[in-house]
Amino acid sequence: MPTIIHEFAWPDRVVVGTIGLPGSRTFYLQVRAGAQVVSIALEKQQSALLAEKIDEILDQLITFEGNPFSIPTSTPVELVDNDPLEQPIAEEFRIGALTLSWDPSTVQVVIEAYPLPDDDGEDDDPDMDSTEVPEMLLVRMPVGTARAFAMRTREVVGAGRPMCPLCGYPVDADGHTCTLPDI
Repeated sequence: MPTIIHEFAWPDRVVVGTIGLPGSRTFYLQVRAGAQVVSIALEKQQSALLAEKIDEILDQLITFEGNPFSIPTSTPVELVDNDPLEQPIAEEFRIGALTLSWDPSTVQVVIEAYPLPDDDGEDDDPDMDSTEVPEMLLVRMPVGTARAFAMRTREVVGAGRPMCPLCGYPVDADGHTCTLPDI
């Protein structure tokens, strides 16, 4: 069965946002081009790592001798996006794997996201028709958009529960029992 590819070559919007309260938030990578909107769920750690690696790629390109590309060192003000996720959110899938690359022919950062494998523990029956079609997300972002995406993602990740200064674990809104390790 062919893979459904949600492809965005020059998206109008690419953001990470959350639904829910700190401690029980669901993170989404949301992409929009015109009326097409795709939202996929991901983990907080995946969001943080994605932002970190995008900045690393862009920073490496800046230092590359003979770099023919104009890479911004900071987020262009006109690309800052602090708007909430677009509603309603229809989750296409939950990310199982991400790849990140650079396309010098289009001067874009490329994100590929693949769903978690279907691991329901049942043996595949070759006589049964599978109604589940494999899918993926392919997003190509210009360098300024990629910088803005990374900045917003770091802010969203950092807006969670505060960390306890003694034990380093998150402090919930309903309290926190600090468990210090034995010294």
